[in-house]
Amino acid sequence: MAMTRRRLLALVLTATIALGAIVALAIASRDEPAPSGRGFEGSLMPAGVRAPDFRDLTDQDGRSISWSRFRGEAVIVTFLYSHCEETCPVEAKIVTQARQRLGGRVPALAISVDPRHDTPASARAFNAKQDVDVTWVLGPEKEIQKLWRGYAIQPQTTEVEHQARVVLVDRQGLQRVGFPYGQLTPDRIAHDIRLLQRL
Repeated sequence: MAMTRRRLLALVLTATIALGAIVALAIASRDEPAPSGRGFEGSLMPAGVRAPDFRDLTDQDGRSISWSRFRGEAVIVTFLYSHCEETCPVEAKIVTQARQRLGGRVPALAISVDPRHDTPASARAFNAKQDVDVTWVLGPEKEIQKLWRGYAIQPQTTEVEHQARVVLVDRQGLQRVGFPYGQLTPDRIAHDIRLLQRL
């Protein structure tokens, strides 16, 4: 009788350990890890790096756009070109989904990495085709280059694919968190924006 109880206890213990291992494996293998809630999900940027100022550039509707319009807000900044068919549509969709998780109230800027070919009409067409909600920053290459330098971005060229990343800017206008393309998820971006909004 004692031997049967020991065997039963051993079987229950073995089953419990196996179940725990299955649950742990399922959590580890999910496609999109849940934010930890303990800190930023993206990579912290060097302290004190300001988002580059700009004024009198143009959005996708042909209206003037300046950085001053976003002062006091946490902002999602990404880098796209309107004729892109690979990384840009995916990146813009992730950013749009992050905005939706935040109630659509957080600005998302798409700085052109191909200003010679990006126009208000092509940016509007991109947003419509991809069903995304980003505000484009368009203008002369000389002015847009200042933004590339300020965010350390490689633009699109005929020889080199542009850098695909997202930068989160805090309410004081500082670049705080960066996400390379492979680490982008809507939940991670939304999580980190919420943290920035509390600072």
